[in-house]
Amino acid sequence: MRKIIFFIIVLFASKALLLANGKVNFKAIAPETVVVGDQFRLSYTVNSLNVRDFRIASIKGFEVLMGPSRSQQSSTQIVNGTAASSNSITFTYILMANNEGIFSIPGASITAEGNPITSNSVRIKVLPTGKRASNTNGSVHDSKSISAKSVSNNDLFITATVSKSNVYEQEAFLLTYKIYTVVDLRNFSNVKLPDFKGFHSQEIELPSNAKWALEHYNGKNYHTTIYRQFVLFPQQSGKLIIESARFDASIAKTVQSVDPFDAFFNGGSNYVEIKKSIITPRITVNVYSLPPKKPVDFSGGVGTFSISSSISNTKIKTNDAVTVKVVISGIGNHKLISSPTIKFPDDFEVYDPKVDNKVKLTKDGLSGSKVIEYLAIPRNPGVFKIPAISFSFFDVKNKVYKNISTKEFNLEVEKGVGNADQVIANFTNKEDLKILGEDIRYIKLGDAKIISGSSFFFGSLTYWLCYIIPIFIFGIVFLISKKQIVENSNIAKVRNKKANKIALKRMKLAQTLLRDDNKDLFYDEVLKALWGYISDKLNIPVSRLSKDNVEERLNKYGVPNELIREFIDTLNECEFARYSPSDKNRAMDNLYVSAVSVITKIENLIKK
Repeated sequence: MRKIIFFIIVLFASKALLLANGKVNFKAIAPETVVVGDQFRLSYTVNSLNVRDFRIASIKGFEVLMGPSRSQQSSTQIVNGTAASSNSITFTYILMANNEGIFSIPGASITAEGNPITSNSVRIKVLPTGKRASNTNGSVHDSKSISAKSVSNNDLFITATVSKSNVYEQEAFLLTYKIYTVVDLRNFSNVKLPDFKGFHSQEIELPSNAKWALEHYNGKNYHTTIYRQFVLFPQQSGKLIIESARFDASIAKTVQSVDPFDAFFNGGSNYVEIKKSIITPRITVNVYSLPPKKPVDFSGGVGTFSISSSISNTKIKTNDAVTVKVVISGIGNHKLISSPTIKFPDDFEVYDPKVDNKVKLTKDGLSGSKVIEYLAIPRNPGVFKIPAISFSFFDVKNKVYKNISTKEFNLEVEKGVGNADQVIANFTNKEDLKILGEDIRYIKLGDAKIISGSSFFFGSLTYWLCYIIPIFIFGIVFLISKKQIVENSNIAKVRNKKANKIALKRMKLAQTLLRDDNKDLFYDEVLKALWGYISDKLNIPVSRLSKDNVEERLNKYGVPNELIREFIDTLNECEFARYSPSDKNRAMDNLYVSAVSVITKIENLIKK
């Protein structure tokens, strides 16, 4: 009897929790892309245990190898004393793609919690069978003979493509670097991108975890992902060149070793790291000049824009501020647009406008709005007119100049406290400037100091001190400079003396890169700081720097083994964390603290 009661309580609690969490979900999941002959899973998941009548229409374009198989999942979590449980049932099919093309599988239907629901449909692209890769996995090689030549340019390459090759000045277009690979690409040890001379560039922020997909390219199936994307704004007309980019790739390749000991201990095969340099081709972009006869109020806007304005108040008193807000919205080169000019009445005190770019970077350029606030203070009462604001831009869609404008405002100014001739805040009224030259210069009052005509400066003590003191100062400066020249002639001593200062300067730059979340440049700067410090401090040429050499020299200086190991571990952690998929921000924070700490400890021990 107790078991039955407990079962009823659990059943009602589960149903109440399901209702509390929202409606029942029924979702279909399948891969977006497969290859002819591939087997894959098609699954339908519903977040309820009270289900029946699962039905699906015929699956066209694929061979059903198995299914539907039913599985049930349940989990319970306790967070801060609150229990949360989830239950689901999954129906799974194993399908095989037989024909190339794009196929759609309609949604399935089911009755859950007494209500009929339908899942989403899925769309699957089936690629043709690609050519066989040119790599030689499974063949016997001497690991010393493996080189980059064993990975052909068709096995791994990077494309550089632009969304437009014919554009106008300041017209945004997208530059994409995309990876195509059939090998085990581990990372890039060095990336050199062009400097985008002639362009204003902004990089699009991509997800930290790259999303890989299958793509059929030139008769071959590749794993692809977008590596970097930039939005470029050409700053001049003519044929502009985007120079080649260089990527130094590290590839892991499985080979069989001819060494019997390797074959015994490694199961007959192992991985060999291959280095390969990839260079993208140059890209030529034709940039057209903007058409002649630009409007007088043209401020450099290229794109598609709209404009609006508002005023803080239409009835104010003298010496009170009024704000006119102008909003330029649309897609284009927002940050390169000059602020429009408002012709305020002559006796208004006008301040520089405040500009706020509320934009985000998209593939078509900067999207959002440029908000400009104009502040002015009327000094005299009356009824004034603030004219409409005119804004002209080049419309890239219609390839013509367009002029748009805001509405005008009538401003009623009443007499306030004070008068127009007063100096308000820290600003002088324009009328004050007109009468300033006519002010009376008052006669100085008080006792006058009379100096004897027989008192002369020449030959006095003050006269001679004016000669002696500069000569004395010159002598001191000369001696200090001479000593400084002698010390600077000892290059090793100078490097040793400035080692800590240079290292901390680099770590300060690394801290800036850390705040900007610039992972690659951050790790480069930390490595430069560590290696540069130890090179200058121990007077080791850069060409002879190595971890063994550094460890040996630190031992000679009496540095404890624990501190030496901490320095070497920091170097290793920096080299590893650059390509580690772990929590990026936490790794960068920890590494920055470790690097500063180990440099400070060594500096306190080694002082010359």
